[in-house]
Amino acid sequence: MIKSIFALRPTTKHYRCMRHPLNEFREAFCIHKKKNIRREVIRVSRMRLPGVDDELHKILNTKMDGVDARRRAREAFKDVQLGIDHILFKTPSGGIKMEESYEKNSKGVEIFCKSWLPGASRPKAAVFYCHGYGDTCTFFFEGIARKLALSGYGVFAMDYPGFGLSEGLHAYIHSFDGLVDDVIEHYTKIKENPPFQSLPSFLFGQSMGGAVALKVHLKQPKAWDGAILVAPMCKIADDMVPPKLLTHILIGIANVLPRHKLVPQKDLAEAAFRDLKKKEQAAYNVIAYKDKPRLRTAVEMLKTTQEIEQRLEEVSLPLLILHGEADTVTDPSVSKVLHEKANCSDKKLKLYKDAYHSLLEGEPDEIIIQVFGDIISWLDEHSLKQNHFFY
Repeated sequence: MIKSIFALRPTTKHYRCMRHPLNEFREAFCIHKKKNIRREVIRVSRMRLPGVDDELHKILNTKMDGVDARRRAREAFKDVQLGIDHILFKTPSGGIKMEESYEKNSKGVEIFCKSWLPGASRPKAAVFYCHGYGDTCTFFFEGIARKLALSGYGVFAMDYPGFGLSEGLHAYIHSFDGLVDDVIEHYTKIKENPPFQSLPSFLFGQSMGGAVALKVHLKQPKAWDGAILVAPMCKIADDMVPPKLLTHILIGIANVLPRHKLVPQKDLAEAAFRDLKKKEQAAYNVIAYKDKPRLRTAVEMLKTTQEIEQRLEEVSLPLLILHGEADTVTDPSVSKVLHEKANCSDKKLKLYKDAYHSLLEGEPDEIIIQVFGDIISWLDEHSLKQNHFFY
């Protein structure tokens, strides 16, 4: 029986924290071999945000395992979020057709989805977004999507079941394959709509969303015209793999306590955001999952990265891979391996000196502008190629 979760603080020399893709949700997790270990219970303090009154804090500090609480929090904080002094929130919405909706999928789960379309012209292509661990397609992605729509692209996004505004236990992944199937089901419906049938279609995955995008491609190898992967979680470096015994223990416990929250976790923004002001602003993403990861979720992500590692040579679509050289959440060497092994000639790897994990949200403005420029230039080039092919 697991009575509580402890942070391990060794008094002797210990192994360093593992830097591999799973650190997206367990940045604080370390493996220790020495016996003299002092244990300290982690206490989670309630969040206080500057400029937010007591009534909103009550909503913020409500348990958000259920979707109703997350939807109330998002609605209550809309105006606060729009007032944040961040480059993404300065992207104008004029000239963009935006639509939000909730749709029941074939499993009976209500999915939140949103689209951003150019208001005055036919989209050059359709971009389908896959968000990262614990995240949502609202908040920061709102600014990213507006920027793409103003550049002529139709953008479509969804919250996975259990994430953001979609139904399900918060940040619980019972089956990664099932999650990918949910993404395929929803995006296939959109692609089959007459206004979008003839458009080039591109996947856009960030962090864990990079793994989702790659799995979508591997299940539908001929369905997509390319993928943009930002700091993708797609392979565990050989010297970073957890010990086999620990892996077997985690899998065993996950079968009994799949929803149990596993280990203490540092604030992801600490490792993901280089700009200090933007790091503080990340706290206003009030429906992002910030608690300890659930056991089954951890195991599913581990299994997924192991599978992708074995299938990198099956990746065959045009790729744009973007990664910060100083990323300690997902290792940039992983992106180098993907670029090397992917079975396609049309592939590009762009590394950004000194940049952290959140290239589009947490870097100085000039880096964010540069990353946007690289993405839009790549989309323009590949949309033009596909449109010439069709016509």
